[in-house]
Order: sequence, then C-alpha cells, then structure tokens
Amino acid sequence: MSRQSQHRLKDIARELGVSTSTVSRALSNHPHVSEDTKERVKQAVDKAGYQLNAMASSLRKSKSNIIGLIVPRISMYFQSAVITAIQNELQKCDYNLMIFQSNESPVLEKQLVSVLHALRVEGLIVSSTLYTEDFSPFDVFSKANVPLVFYDRVPKTYSAHKIQGDDYQGGYKSTLHLLDQGCRRIAHISGPLSCSLYSGRYAGYQDALKKYNVALDESLVFFQELTHENALKTCQVLFAEKPYPDGVFASNDTSAIAVMEYASRMKLNVPEDLKLAGYSNDPRVQIVRPSITSVEQFPYEMGEHAARLILDLVRQKVTVGRSLISLTTPIELIKRKSSKALVSADSY
Repeated sequence: MSRQSQHRLKDIARELGVSTSTVSRALSNHPHVSEDTKERVKQAVDKAGYQLNAMASSLRKSKSNIIGLIVPRISMYFQSAVITAIQNELQKCDYNLMIFQSNESPVLEKQLVSVLHALRVEGLIVSSTLYTEDFSPFDVFSKANVPLVFYDRVPKTYSAHKIQGDDYQGGYKSTLHLLDQGCRRIAHISGPLSCSLYSGRYAGYQDALKKYNVALDESLVFFQELTHENALKTCQVLFAEKPYPDGVFASNDTSAIAVMEYASRMKLNVPEDLKLAGYSNDPRVQIVRPSITSVEQFPYEMGEHAARLILDLVRQKVTVGRSLISLTTPIELIKRKSSKALVSADSY
C-alpha cells in the first residue's frame, strides 16, 4: 500500500475514532469487524476517494487472483477468440487475466515468463512462439508449484499440461478432400516445423497423399512464417512455370486468401483451375468470393478448456505437477466453393 494510501487510512481512522488496523480490516471485509463499522468505513472511503491498492494487498496475502497469459499475437483471429473465452471463464470465478504477447520472439517470451513469475500470478497459460524450442525458462513455475498450461502451440517433449487441436486430422482431412476432388499436384504452405501445429498438419498432408498413392513432391512444400506477404512470394515460385499446382492446402487462412489473390492475377479460376483449402475458419474466408474451404478449430471451446483447467489446478482440484493432462480438441473441415467446381446451391 502506498504512503499516500496509508496517510489516508490514518485520516479516515482519526475521523471515525477507530484504529488504522480496524479501517484496514473493514476494507478487507474481516469477520471480526461489525457491519456498522464496515458501513461507516465504506462511506468515509467513498467520500475520500480512497482506492485500495489491490496488487500490494494481494502480494501480502500471497494470493493475487490473477492468471497470466502469453500469446504470440493478440491480433490473430484464433488467439483473440481464445482470449475472450479464457477471460469470460475466469471472471465467473472472480479471477482476472493479465495478457502479454511474445510477438513470435523466444527472447521476449523468456522475459515475459520472468515478469509474470515476479508478479506472483497464480497460474500461467501459454501459446508459445513459432520458434520456441527451449522451454526451460518455464521451469520457474513448476519449481514453485505454480500451475502452467500450454494450449494450441504446445511443447513436443517438455512435460506440462497441454490442450491442443487435432492438427494431424486437420491436415489429413483437408488434403484428402482436395484429392477427392481430383487434385494430384497439391502444394502445402506450412509454418516452421519447430512448432507443434505445423508438424501435425504436415504429417496429415503426407499421409493423405500416401492413401492416394501420390508421391510427395518436396518442391510443392514450403515452411515459413504464415504472412500474406510470404504467401505471395511462395506463389511466385509455385506458378513460375507449368505444370502449376491444381490444389493448395495452406496452414492458415491468411495464406489461403493470398493464394486466391495471386490466382486472380494469373487469370486462374478457383476452383476450376485451382482448388484451395485453408485453416482456422477465419470469418474472412466466408466473405471472399469464392468462399474458402477451411478447418474450424473451435477456439472458444479451447479457451474454455484452458481456463477451466488452470482454475482446477489453482484451486487444487487437480494436483499440480502430477498426472499431467493432455487434451486434444476436435476439428471440423468446413467445405466451401474454393475446393469444388460443380456443386448445387444447397451444398454449401
């Protein structure tokens, strides 16, 4: 509590004819303080405009009611939906959310872990960067028995509670769908394989090709940060000379939209000349024409699972550090006009 706040407490105590400690206990709703005194203190506090320093109070009690969250970028559709779900679930139980973004930097992520540990958050939820391979900075939480939950982008080998989407099935179903539509030269635009998401989606892509006895053509596979600009650069390579790809499975919708844009420049018709599938079911894929086939990840449900798990850990309904929980949430392939040429109006 700041010196100014302490001074105001003394002023309130003097005005009411009680001790400073009585005022402090009244503000904390202590059971040994009468309701009449609590009400008198409340009125005096409101009149003085005094505000309780919640952080200082929580540090003294070793209980902050704050959960930390580290995300790659808040601006991502998937992450913004997850954040909303987490915050809504935490607020139901009177917990607050403190959000930081790593900007895809493992160095910054490491710094944020130290900051949140110093702030004594009661639990930490993390979706790691694309490039995080060393998860040892998170050891400070496990050593302190502070709950730690990873979601979406989770460690491949680091022991922790994990909630992730079924990325293998997402990659498998997307590629199989394009194969079912007659595609045989299917390009795959993926993120770095250091990230759990993209290794799963790439494995699904490979296995779908195997099912159709289509040989993997490595010249059609690209691993990169999935930005609009990078996807356009990839298209310059893919469509530099014939034979062009007849299908593209992109590991996010931003890349899928960029491919459609480039196809239009090349006077290629989607889906007649090029069939296309993305990932995440970003609202934008329903607005573009033709609408883009994409994988629904159910981010709100994933956020709810992450929030409920961290709350169970914090409230010791699940023992921290033991019986590590690994939950895989389902996906659904949403088929739209970008991946099929001749369909009835009722099919989409």
